[in-house]
Amino acid sequence: MTVLVGILVALALGVGLWLVAIYNGLVRKRNLVREGWSGVDVQLKRRADLIPNLIETVKGYAGHEKGLLEQVAELRAQSLRAQAPGEKSAVEGQLSQALGKLFALAENYPDLKASQNFLDLQRALAEVEEQIQFARRYYNGAVRDLNIAVESFPANLVAAPLGFKQAEFFQLEDAAERALPKVSFS
Repeated sequence: MTVLVGILVALALGVGLWLVAIYNGLVRKRNLVREGWSGVDVQLKRRADLIPNLIETVKGYAGHEKGLLEQVAELRAQSLRAQAPGEKSAVEGQLSQALGKLFALAENYPDLKASQNFLDLQRALAEVEEQIQFARRYYNGAVRDLNIAVESFPANLVAAPLGFKQAEFFQLEDAAERALPKVSFS
């Protein structure tokens, strides 16, 4: 009888440790997703902080392009308000397209293209765009790992009752939106 009790206690302890290990793995993955989103958010904020300077610089040379400048400003504001990855990615895709149009507009204004301030802003924006891509890849990798863990057996037996859910990828829907804005230094 004591041997049976000892076996049952050992089995219960083993199952308990196994559940703790699964739970801790899920918590770790969820925190990596949060960390990844924080990195994406920081880079998007850096880009948003560059946009007012870019608009003012372009406005000085191409003030009559008011519609595009207002569109970029409005998309920036929407981007700052967006919270969820899906909502944020939709707005960011539109913002990238609008910034691409803004840089294409510079081709029509040689003085603007030659402006050191404009060139500095282009370089800074290109750097931030690259950092956004790095941060997005890290975040999406963390989301992938969490989603696999939440769906995989036997972790899904622990994940669902404890409120672990799949995370949303940060992705751009349209292939044109996936392209970085064209930044030319010529």
